Amino acid sequence: MTTTALIMSALTVMATTGEKPVVEMPESLKGNPLVEEWNTPYQTPPFSEIEYAHYEPAIDYAIELNRAEIEAIVNNPEAPTFENTIVAMEQSGKLLNRATGVFFCINGCMTSPEMQQIALNITPKLTELGNDISLNPALFERVKVVYNQRKKLKLDQEDMTLLENTYKSFARSGALLEGEDKELYRQYSSELSQLTLQFGQNALKATNAFSYNITDEAKVAELPDFVKEGMAAEAAARGQQGWTVTLDAPSYSPFMTYSTQRDIKEILYRAYNTRGLGGEFDNQENIRRIAELRLKIANLLGYKCYSDYVLEDRMAESTKTVNKFLAQLNKATLSYAKKDVANITAYAQSLGFEGELMPWDFGYYNEKYKEAMYSINDEQIKPYLQLESAKEAVFMLAGKLYGLTFTAVDNIETYHPEASVYEVRDNAGELMAVLYMDFFPRESKRQGAWMTEFRGVNVVDGQEQRPLVQLVMNFTKPTGNTPSLLTFDEFTTFLHEFGHGLHGILAKGKYESINGTSVKRDFVELPSQIMENWAYEKEYLDLWAKHYQTGEPMPAELIEKIVAAKNYLAAYYNVRQLSFGMLDMAWHTITTPYTGDVLEFEKKAIAPTQVLPVVDGTAMQTAFTHIFSGGYASGYYGYKWAEVLAADAYSYFTEEGIFSKKVAGKFRHEVLEKGGHEHPMTLYKNFRGHKPKTQSLIDQMGLK
Repeated sequence: MTTTALIMSALTVMATTGEKPVVEMPESLKGNPLVEEWNTPYQTPPFSEIEYAHYEPAIDYAIELNRAEIEAIVNNPEAPTFENTIVAMEQSGKLLNRATGVFFCINGCMTSPEMQQIALNITPKLTELGNDISLNPALFERVKVVYNQRKKLKLDQEDMTLLENTYKSFARSGALLEGEDKELYRQYSSELSQLTLQFGQNALKATNAFSYNITDEAKVAELPDFVKEGMAAEAAARGQQGWTVTLDAPSYSPFMTYSTQRDIKEILYRAYNTRGLGGEFDNQENIRRIAELRLKIANLLGYKCYSDYVLEDRMAESTKTVNKFLAQLNKATLSYAKKDVANITAYAQSLGFEGELMPWDFGYYNEKYKEAMYSINDEQIKPYLQLESAKEAVFMLAGKLYGLTFTAVDNIETYHPEASVYEVRDNAGELMAVLYMDFFPRESKRQGAWMTEFRGVNVVDGQEQRPLVQLVMNFTKPTGNTPSLLTFDEFTTFLHEFGHGLHGILAKGKYESINGTSVKRDFVELPSQIMENWAYEKEYLDLWAKHYQTGEPMPAELIEKIVAAKNYLAAYYNVRQLSFGMLDMAWHTITTPYTGDVLEFEKKAIAPTQVLPVVDGTAMQTAFTHIFSGGYASGYYGYKWAEVLAADAYSYFTEEGIFSKKVAGKFRHEVLEKGGHEHPMTLYKNFRGHKPKTQSLIDQMGLK
């Protein structure tokens, strides 16, 4: 008997009685930790027991089990109800969610050729399952019956949101399509899932494929010690002499900031901005096809363009609103951004620079000008931002605001020696979450920083199951006798991702699909971006920022400089961020497939924001994983959108006190705990008392 037949036979009783059956596991899966019960603290993954060979068979089995669960819902002879249809669907697929939760979390931070091949193998199967569920007419009919009765069901807010989301999910995933259109939707979505995965793999491989080795000590003599030490460690790890710079942010950015070697920096800049552009890991055709498939899906579902489809279900609600938002913010800040660049250019010229200031020059003179204006640089700040101290400070902040404590534990396995794990408890001693933290770059880890979960908050058999939260960063590594010392940008990144973590840690609710960070995409960055504000508060820094060698507190004058420099180049960085949002919107507002040059497409899309010279033959979009493989398609504007929310929200803290229990309590109750239980504007107004205004962000940037 096949696995499918075995499960279907065992589940017959469920379809007729509603009871949960015992499903016999195929003999071949015995001993596979991904399908067996985890006798571990809080049912955390037993990473040391999981091998590559376990993933695909376990996921295949879990897919078939999920199919059987859905079939049992469809074949239930009782009339459709909220419990036997909507809740039953929400509770189905638990084994699959557990197995894929582990796989995709690990694949993001510790990938390998084997993991990448497994991803390629399982992605079409997962897409097929999703399509089979959303395109199942009998299942949708049961959902419709319940949905049409919703006003009579006396559901609470969580229940109603789950019901409405379930119905919309079916409608937005092709359930209303008929005949050939259903098959086209299935075909397009399957191909799209493969292409977005391939795009991300190409971007990572292209990043790892390049490094630049320097053996002439004179060319690195000017660099700060932390930069040289990092480059020397990288060279040694590669079996090279001298100093090596890579395209990983903790290596690339400091070199571009502190080096005067224009020829090397141009090589690095061009390498960084041609990742996925031609060669073995070319993403150009992937971009065109991804955009085309998204357009085709949108058209099938009755939308003019993909952005119309996506934004209908966002806080912004329409393409027109987003384009207007981006244009207005650009108009309000572009002249200031141009002035920022003009000031840097004039300063460079005052130091003897001749010719046109190019993008690979900008970081160096930007840093020099900042130092001249504010007498501040990362070398001054880093000794006070030792990673271990910063980590304790972030924990302390969560304690002051939300009463949380974080305790390192050694009885819970981690997936890598560099990862650490903590129990998070509230002030009553109740477990809130298990938190995994992974700080340093490696070739097996994708670029950037992110928060995700091995498991979210949900209620199982009447008991709330707390989340397993993962925070992943790519910070400066310790070198020799020097511990990891963070740049100020890295510290704000830490606070940002920790804000996402709090959204997961403090989540409450019955249904995982609407808890924690499962909110509308343009709302999800509020909890993260608001946290960045504390990095500039003297009252907070005074509590913990001490020199890692002397123990001396960060001098008041240095803190004053950090605060004074907070809005340095604010307009420039704002416009730069807007360019990414505009590029995203440009690709997802096309109404006919684009077959032209992707370089020209990018150039035209970001032209309204261009304040530095265009470098022919370069592009950022071929490694723009956020929108082509990371779920932010038609959503990158959300970072700026959420900055408006965060600026307005943080003003509440400044009014009442940056450690105000009252404000923190409201933010916790109305935003962090409630996840996606209600429309985000409702949640925000419940917290702040009014709608957010774009002017809040402009004021916070100091642009008068």
